[in-house]
Amino acid sequence: MELGRSAGILLHITSLPGKYGTGTLGDEAYEFVDLIHKGGFRYWQILPVGPVSPSMCWSPYSSISSFAGNELFISIDLLFRENWFKNKISCDEFPEDHFCNFDRARRFLRKVVILSFDEFLLHATEEENMEFHRFCLQHNSLWLDDYALYISLVHEFNSFNWMSWKKDIAVRDPETITTLNTKLAERVLLVKYAQFIFFRQWKRLKDYANSKGIKIIGDIPIYISMESSDAWINSSILDFDIINLKPNKVSGVPPDYFSETGQLWGNPLYKWYNSSGELNEDTYQWWKKRILHSISLTDIIRIDHFRGFESYWSVEYGEETAINGEWEHGPGKPFFDRLSSETGALPLIAEDLGVITPEVKQLREMLHLPGMKILQFAFDFNNKNEYLPHNIYEKNCVVYTGTHDNDTVNGWFYDPEFPQEYRDYVMDYLGMKDWSDFHWRIIREAYATQADLAVVPVQDILGYGTEFRMNTPGTIECNWKWKLTNGALTEKMMKKTGKLAKMFSRIPDIEESKSV
Repeated sequence: MELGRSAGILLHITSLPGKYGTGTLGDEAYEFVDLIHKGGFRYWQILPVGPVSPSMCWSPYSSISSFAGNELFISIDLLFRENWFKNKISCDEFPEDHFCNFDRARRFLRKVVILSFDEFLLHATEEENMEFHRFCLQHNSLWLDDYALYISLVHEFNSFNWMSWKKDIAVRDPETITTLNTKLAERVLLVKYAQFIFFRQWKRLKDYANSKGIKIIGDIPIYISMESSDAWINSSILDFDIINLKPNKVSGVPPDYFSETGQLWGNPLYKWYNSSGELNEDTYQWWKKRILHSISLTDIIRIDHFRGFESYWSVEYGEETAINGEWEHGPGKPFFDRLSSETGALPLIAEDLGVITPEVKQLREMLHLPGMKILQFAFDFNNKNEYLPHNIYEKNCVVYTGTHDNDTVNGWFYDPEFPQEYRDYVMDYLGMKDWSDFHWRIIREAYATQADLAVVPVQDILGYGTEFRMNTPGTIECNWKWKLTNGALTEKMMKKTGKLAKMFSRIPDIEESKSV
């Protein structure tokens, strides 16, 4: 895969300026595509698109399914425009806000989806019914049947935690599962309908973005959430005690830039190897299915925590922090070699941040995957720091001003607790005469690097401060909620990014843009 010299923009779907509490796949998404096309962008990077839950604080990295789509993305306005929706209803727009109201959005969406489903059953054409039927046939055996039943049981027991359900359900006793599918058949069908709508709206948006020359970069979290349909259905591929219904070891990272006690993610770990020390077939097949499914939704996928494929931090279940853990060997090159031999070359970006060893770097280089360079990590008085712009000599990488886990660049640079000596160093390096417009100065620096792709979070284009960062690693509250307000991102700003893209040769010609 060759990215080509280009520019990208980072914004999650829920951060679009939706009028019903959160951003969606509706009009605001199409308007955003039109806008960034004018801004010289050729890539739109998003966060994982799986369904989220309030029990995991709405984190897209703790999805309840690796295959289903986030129902919160469904555009109510587009749903109203479907031919089968005959019952016209009025609904008030939510107050304009810089933050999503996921709870209210979910309650309102659920009502509309139920009403829409009733309308579909009454008024859908034969062609529309066949489309729904084909969707179910395509996905049922892969993931849809299990996901729909899982969500139906979540409603039945008012809990995403399948380990708290009755034992015969938690361990998926075949007779019990058959009985539940019959008992909850109507609810199961409603869940499938909601997924049908998501995938329908998703495909239309992706096709539109591609028609404008915009490719979508998706994201795969390396781990799955314990409270998910994935874990309930696939506990056999996890390091999990099925008798006592608890993981043996869980995921995290040791102390690093983001946290002095490390990050205890708490996800169950995979059984990468069988008793003979060979790659576990069930785990491999599940990952193959997961990656191929993700690629069917986007043009490129970023694998979060790529270093976990070389080795991963393993912490005993019950530990309160990630300090007391140990490194264990991941599946490494044999996993990717087999995957590529069976599927062909895959469009992947490796998130190679954190504690990166020579072995991790070697794995990424052997696989010829683009890595990531973060400018906020560059300025530590070490002129050999690999993130400093003059040290980014490898073209096959993606440079970011910051990621969803970083503060905004203005929040970082103007932070009152940011040591003045560091700020002076940054200013000297960038040739700044005063403190103004730092966000544009660092964006320009990213565009000027040798990296094939430069990606900028929308907050950095807007010059927003810390209050509008997307996530603070190691914390739970107040994350993932930031969203655009109407008119915040303007054509004037896009003219500025477009000028930078042209100046630094990040607007590829037609032939180059076909390389991915």
